[in-house]
Amino acid sequence: MNVVIMGSGRVASELATLLDEEGHGVTVIDLEPGSFEKLPDAFGGKTVIGDATDEEVLRKAGLSSADAFIALTRDDDRNAMAAQIAKHIFGVRKVICRIYDPLREEFYKTLGLEAISPIMVFARLVKGRLEE
Repeated sequence: MNVVIMGSGRVASELATLLDEEGHGVTVIDLEPGSFEKLPDAFGGKTVIGDATDEEVLRKAGLSSADAFIALTRDDDRNAMAAQIAKHIFGVRKVICRIYDPLREEFYKTLGLEAISPIMVFARLVKGRLEE
């Protein structure tokens, strides 16, 4: 599977590393070149410096042949915008975006985006554990 990940923070770098270790093709896009230092030396994927809301940057990252796009920056608006571009312009089959604001999570789902709020995931996890 070919996966393009927007952002190279802790979560994105961990996910990119796990996917790479499983043999998937992984490309990580970030605005800051220094962000790629979170990736291990053994990372076999590709890194692209640029704004993942820019179609040219997404083309350079190989989004037109990607099976999945995952937006994992700290910016909800940029994550949603890039996810919409991936889904509606590039036709990527699986698009996931992290949304910090739980109120926006439902709104972005109405746009056809698979939006995940870490806050809500954590709340549901804790609630489930309390019910055990």
